[in-house]
Amino acid sequence: MNIRNFSIIAHVDHGKSTLSDRLIEITGTVAKDKMEPQLLDSLALERERGITIKLAPVRLNYTLNAIPYILNLIDTPGHVDFSYEVSRALAAVEGAVILVDATQGIQAQTLSHGLSALEQNLTLIPVVNKVDLPNADVEKVKKELTDTFGFLESEIILASGKTGQGVEEILKAIIERIPPPKSAGVNVNHLEGGLALHLPLRALVFDCFFDAYKGVIACVRIMEGEVPKDQSEIYFLGTKAKGQVLEKGYFSPKLSISESLKAGEIGYVATGIKTPDLVKVGDTVTSHLGGVTALPGYKDVKPMVFVGLYPIDQDEYHDIKEALDKFRLSDPAFTYELENSTALGAGFRCGFLGLLHAEVVQERLQGEFSVDLLATAPSVEYLWDGKLIHNPSELDPSMVNSSGRPLKEPWVKLEIFVPQQYIGAVMELVQDRRGRFLNMQHFGLQVQLSYEMPLSEMITDFYDKLKSVSSGFASLDWNLIDFREVDGVRVDFLVGGEKVDALSTIVYRQKAESAGRRMVEKLKEVLPRQNFAIALQAAIGGKIIARETISPFRKDVTQKLYGGDRTRKDKLLEKQKKGKKKMKMIGNVEIPQEAFLSILKS
Repeated sequence: MNIRNFSIIAHVDHGKSTLSDRLIEITGTVAKDKMEPQLLDSLALERERGITIKLAPVRLNYTLNAIPYILNLIDTPGHVDFSYEVSRALAAVEGAVILVDATQGIQAQTLSHGLSALEQNLTLIPVVNKVDLPNADVEKVKKELTDTFGFLESEIILASGKTGQGVEEILKAIIERIPPPKSAGVNVNHLEGGLALHLPLRALVFDCFFDAYKGVIACVRIMEGEVPKDQSEIYFLGTKAKGQVLEKGYFSPKLSISESLKAGEIGYVATGIKTPDLVKVGDTVTSHLGGVTALPGYKDVKPMVFVGLYPIDQDEYHDIKEALDKFRLSDPAFTYELENSTALGAGFRCGFLGLLHAEVVQERLQGEFSVDLLATAPSVEYLWDGKLIHNPSELDPSMVNSSGRPLKEPWVKLEIFVPQQYIGAVMELVQDRRGRFLNMQHFGLQVQLSYEMPLSEMITDFYDKLKSVSSGFASLDWNLIDFREVDGVRVDFLVGGEKVDALSTIVYRQKAESAGRRMVEKLKEVLPRQNFAIALQAAIGGKIIARETISPFRKDVTQKLYGGDRTRKDKLLEKQKKGKKKMKMIGNVEIPQEAFLSILKS
């Protein structure tokens, strides 16, 4: 079969989506009048932010030396928070175009994704992109590619996704260098005793989404066999779910119905299954239950950052739960479980791969499902007495200090790529965040710094600060290593003497006081004044470590007086004082949603 399955991998903003546009344009997959920039970035959020968030498959038709070929491309994101999307794309293909910006050189995700592709024995095609820019340093980038991945200089293709330079050469290299599918044409085994043996369908689900009419639509790579005719039954080996083939086809990049979908091809199957939980990414689809073994799927992804998401209106709770179920189909790296808060009511504790992932998911939920959500401050999971703690309010501060069983926090290994002139500023930043230096490696003018650091120090503003101290040139990759002992404490916040559990946080003891003071100062700025004084306090256990007071509104009760004895004035002020005291005793401080939002954003 003249099929080639490939992916494009690169660091964020190195030109993957622009190159995909040129490939689609040159192969005539989409009519010229229908072409638009970043065609495969179908989400409004992707266009708004200028980054790819979701993997996107598309089928290209191309003729080389009078032979027609089908090229299945899967475009991938470049940010570290969406690396799970890349791993799923790589499992469905035989090769990858590794793209490097000629002005920036190899960055953290270039290295990370490139090594992942090599581990899976994929064929890599090195491409230096943006060679048309005046500040492109092509020779330096070619040397980095040969030194890092061992490519021959003759293998490296020079291209520009913007102008189209070198794109025909990339298409030719894809056909010549990437092998056809491992089980190409394998829906019929070769003759054995004169009989053709038909293999049953085995397909890997690498992505899925929900359609109100067709149910769950599974994006599949057919490994063996052929998708049966419409209305035939299909089975999911992992969840034991049964569905029907309502429709099958490929991506062009819109859904295009096809008569057949055979081994080696990438396409979609509309299953008619209306319960999202029954279809999972990494599962195996088959047409026969007996004697079919499951394909190796994907390793379970572990969420790193946890955020509480609560409906602003509790009447929307069930709508939000349904939205989360459907959303999880298209983003299996996102997890959630039910939780309750005395301050915010019923909600969900959600797990994400990083802060950008958390931010993007919230925006997508609000944009795609029209749900209004309130998010709590991000936190990491801690380990205490063999139990994982996702929510700071689950940690009993008195037990941690007295039981002798230490609290443990997650540590990550950081790989930071940065130009040589910024090494000092970056090292100072990481050391301020309790980072431990491991190694330094030089790649021409670029330096790779390896550190170990607590994840809790990274999830707030570390990435922004890193970009700031390096003038935007530093790039970052990280992965979890283990849990290590930490002298941590839970800081609670009290408003008018009432604890607000949604604001509780676990902090390194030496930073607890400054963190508590910052939060009460922020609370003072955003909470509305009442007719009585409100005490804002930060506490560790029973000890108050910071306090601010919101002064009350004061009505001028003596305004109506015009002279007379001083005692008349004192009498009115005393009466006002008693009334305020009484109001404070029975008064309940309502924290408005806008205040919560501005507190948690900070």
